[in-house]
Amino acid sequence: MKELFMESSTLYVGNLNYETTEEQLSELFSAYGDVKSARIIPRKGFGFVEFASVEEAEKAMNALNETQCMGRTLRIDEARAPKPRTEYNRY
Repeated sequence: MKELFMESSTLYVGNLNYETTEEQLSELFSAYGDVKSARIIPRKGFGFVEFASVEEAEKAMNALNETQCMGRTLRIDEARAPKPRTEYNRY
């Protein structure tokens, strides 16, 4: 297991089954720490889980990345800040 140095306590959770609920996501991750929030982006197959601490997030990522959940292999990584949208003129 490689050593990771995360800066954020929020995880990106990809390749979710479209039937997964936020409650199920929270329950799955709560075994690894205090889940502050779990949200799923509708019809996209991914979501975000926020922990109370970076250490808890690292523990959950190391334990659950590439494991099976509802028939899908989870892809878990540290969440990154969204890229700013570029403004452009459509003339």
